Amino acid sequence: MKSMLKVVSLLLLAVLLFASCSKSTDPADVDIFAGTFKGKISYSDGTTNVTKSDGSVFVTKVGTRYDFRFSDGIPDLTGVEFEKKDDNTMVNIGSSGTGVITINKDKLVIGFTRNNQVWGADCTR
Repeated sequence: MKSMLKVVSLLLLAVLLFASCSKSTDPADVDIFAGTFKGKISYSDGTTNVTKSDGSVFVTKVGTRYDFRFSDGIPDLTGVEFEKKDDNTMVNIGSSGTGVITINKDKLVIGFTRNNQVWGADCTR
């Protein structure tokens, strides 16, 4: 009985340690910045102009690329590749467009152009 109580205690301790570590994990450490960022968003394609001060962007990772799903009827920005800049920040790379997208656990900034479409965002979690 004593050894059974010891095993249960060790298992409980392991579960608590695992749970506390997973809650404090920075998204940069797990290479996924999934989630919703809220703030100022914008879009222009030459005929359509949208600017919202209370919009949102939902970020997902698909394979090695990230997708940005905007609110308020703004077209999605998909297939953007990133590289790790430092422990907590990712920046876009590749020739899928021009501009800058930076993302960390708290902030998303987009100033990106592709095929005469321009997306903008200055958002936080």
